[in-house]
Order: sequence, then structure tokens, then C-alpha cells
Amino acid sequence: MNVTAEINERPEYDDELQLIADYVLSFDTPSPAALSTARYCLMDTLGCGLLALRFPECTKHLGPLVEGTQVPFGARVPGTSLRLDPVKAAWDIGAIIRWLDYNDTWLAAEWGHPSDNLGGILAVADHLSQKRVAQSDAPLTMRDVLNAMIMAHEIQGVLALENSFNRVGLDHVLLVKVASTAVVAKLMGATREQLLAALSHAWVDGQSLRTYRHAPNAGSRKSWAAGDATSRGVRLADMALRGEMGIPSALSAPQWGFYDVSFSHSNKDLSLKPEAERRLRFQREFGCYVMENILFKIAFPAEFHAQTACEAAVLLHAQVKDRLVDIERIVITTHDSAIRIISKTGALANPADRDHCLQYMTAVPLIFGTLTAEHYEDSFHAAHPLIDILRDKMVVEENSDYSAAYHDPQKRSIANAVQVFFSDGSATDKVVVEYPIGHQRRRDEGMPLLVDKFERHLATRFPVLRCEKISQLCGNQATLEAMPVDQFMSLWMI
Repeated sequence: MNVTAEINERPEYDDELQLIADYVLSFDTPSPAALSTARYCLMDTLGCGLLALRFPECTKHLGPLVEGTQVPFGARVPGTSLRLDPVKAAWDIGAIIRWLDYNDTWLAAEWGHPSDNLGGILAVADHLSQKRVAQSDAPLTMRDVLNAMIMAHEIQGVLALENSFNRVGLDHVLLVKVASTAVVAKLMGATREQLLAALSHAWVDGQSLRTYRHAPNAGSRKSWAAGDATSRGVRLADMALRGEMGIPSALSAPQWGFYDVSFSHSNKDLSLKPEAERRLRFQREFGCYVMENILFKIAFPAEFHAQTACEAAVLLHAQVKDRLVDIERIVITTHDSAIRIISKTGALANPADRDHCLQYMTAVPLIFGTLTAEHYEDSFHAAHPLIDILRDKMVVEENSDYSAAYHDPQKRSIANAVQVFFSDGSATDKVVVEYPIGHQRRRDEGMPLLVDKFERHLATRFPVLRCEKISQLCGNQATLEAMPVDQFMSLWMI
């Protein structure tokens, strides 16, 4: 018999949505290590945003959509005088955070930058705190912000552990949207039903394609895509709190749900059973794992899979700087993810193209002994043709042990090796760097350097006394946690 009507029985919310919602609603005891790392993450992320304000291609996007708009209790954008509605403020904060590809990173089956969620978190927390103070209620504190950061990192990072969205062409900012939606809904005071409704809309939304991250289309959208995602999370959370109904089987609905429409070919490389291929996999329960193990970009504003290659190139600079014209071949030994994401040949069209090119990011520190954001600019590239000459002499090879260690949850290395060969038959040492300076295994070495990076970035925007005040505040865990969000944000205004 032909079926001429669908059975219209509204299901319970997908288990995966309930798992995320229950984690967010019950979370209240982060580990001391997670709180401490979240403080460093807050410092580093905001510092990266300040540095981005030096670049007009970034700042042209900032501000209200209608010039002159006045917003009561408007959320502040650090390093500026802007006070915006929370959705646009989240967009702007998220954009400056991500613009230079210098904030934290998480690498697994999927990768991404969980601190991108700070755009939505800060915008909502600042707006709500100002509003509460005006009503003689207690504002949110920076402890609330740190807790929200830990949760957002955990949601985005745990979902990334064994679920590869890039394998089906979806961009990792999907996870920013989902995580931001969940945590800002909690900050807004969502009920369980409201939080589930908001999450369901985050998954039903059309998701960004990775087109703008890869040759031949790599471009500046990748610098604002996360700001767009975190702001969308704020919008969806707001709609849910206004009573917008949810979509319970947003993931699992046959034919129309996220799994069947957008995830039907993912995870085949993980050798899953056929019936499990199209469902999200959770390697571990939600807690504080991701924040405790987050990767910081301390030394270089470069795509993270290239961080150790950059470090190796810096170490080789002294051996090659006087013999650059004699170089015959450069061999970069790397892992499979770096090859898939950032290994490219041919012309590089813009700064975003260059900071996603393994060969470019290795050539610059070989020549100059360092790599900064300015080294990606068109004018710098045009003035130094030797960069492309060296790129043409590079051979990229995969080391299967590097690839295995990258995926090993006990290691999560990001190994690269660089060796330079000269026309007279001589060669440099083969310099291998398994773990970048921002890795959890190098925390003791890395954190003082991260603080130095933060203070340098503060100095690009604020006078000395303001820099000292912010630095002292952020250097004290208890004082920072107790500070009202609205007072904290006031310190970051021009």
C-alpha cells in the first residue's frame, strides 16, 4: 500500500541535544587547572583582538549596521569606543579575536578555535551586567565568564574529538555556533526547554562550507566566520528565550535532519559500524578536559598545523641566512592533517591565503628568523620575491608516525621537521619539533611567554598606566574572578 501521509508524532529532543543542555545547566565545579587556563585564555584572546585593530581590513567591518545607532546598555567591543547590541557586538568581538589567526586552537578529527566563543559570551555578559546594575541587581562576574568559556571549549572540543565535519565540507565554525548558543542561553537564564530549542535551531541552520579556507578560494571570510557564528548563537538564544519553539529531532529526523542532509558521508575514515556512521560520537563525558589541554599560539600568528614547522625554521635560520641563494631543496616532513589543510603551491592571493600555506609559513622564518602578522601583507610579500623562490624548492612529505601521534589522545602532537639542502651537497641538521610552545606539555615554558605576548598586545592600544592596571588584574585569579563584568569591560574601552 502506498504511504500518502507522514506520521505526525512529535518526538522527544534528540539525545545529543539533551546531553549538551544538561551539561550546561548542571555545570558549576570547574577544576582549578581549567579556571587558571581559562584566565590565560581570556588574556590571550583579548590581546589578539587588540592587535587585529591595527589592520583596516578588519576594522572596516566593525560598528553598528546603521551609523549613529544608540543602544541602551550596549555591549562594549574591547579596544574601541563601540557600544552595540549584543548580536553585533558578538560579531565584532569574534571577528577581531580571529582576524590574525593567533588565538587558541583545538586539534582532533575536527579542529577549530574554541576561544572564538568569547565573542558571544562577553557581549551577552556585558549587556546583562549593565542592565542588572541599572535595576539594582547584582551583575555577572568574571567567574561567570570563565565558567562559560570552559563550557564552550568543552562542547566545541568534545564534539570535535571524533566527528569530522570538514570531511563533508562543513566548516568548524558550526561548532562555535552550537557552543555559543548553549552557553549564552544559560547566561541569559534559559530554562531547559528554551536551551534545547535554541540548540535545535543551531543544528538546523544552514552551515558554512569550508570553501573559503582552501585553495583556490582561501580568503578573508575565514577571519570573520567565527564572529558570524558566535553572533548567530546569541541571536538564536535570544529567540528561544522569547518563546520560539524548538525542533526536537533536528539531528535525527529521517531525510530532513542534520544527519541525513549534511553528515551522511562523514567519519568513514574512523571505521565505524554502518549504523553509527551518521551520528555524533562522544569520546568522553563533558567536563573540563578541553580547556585544560587547549593549545595556545604563543610564538607565531600561523595556522596551528604549521606552528612546529615555523619553530623549526627559526632554529635553522642561523644556519641558512647567509646561504639562501645556495639552497637547492627544502624538505618539510609533516602529518596528514597539515598536508590536507595547508600544503599548497602556486600564487598566493591575499594574507588569508598566505597564513594557510605551510610552505610560506616555513619560508619566512627561514629567511628572517621570525614570523609576524605583518609578514602576510601584500606589500611585504611583493617586496621579498625570495619567499616564493624558496617555496618552489620545497618538498612536503608525510611521516606516518607524526600522523598517528597527532591523533593519539595521549599525545596529540603536531610534529613537523625541516631540513635544508644546498647546491654543494651539504645540508643542515634535520630539526624536528613535536610539540609547539603552546602545547599542554610545554605549559611551564609557554605561560610566561604568553603573558609577554599579552602585554605587548595591550601596549598597541592603551597607555602605560591602563596596561599596568589590566595586566595586574588579569594576573590575579581571585581578583579577576570576583570582578563584575561591566567594570572589567570598562577597562578595555578607548
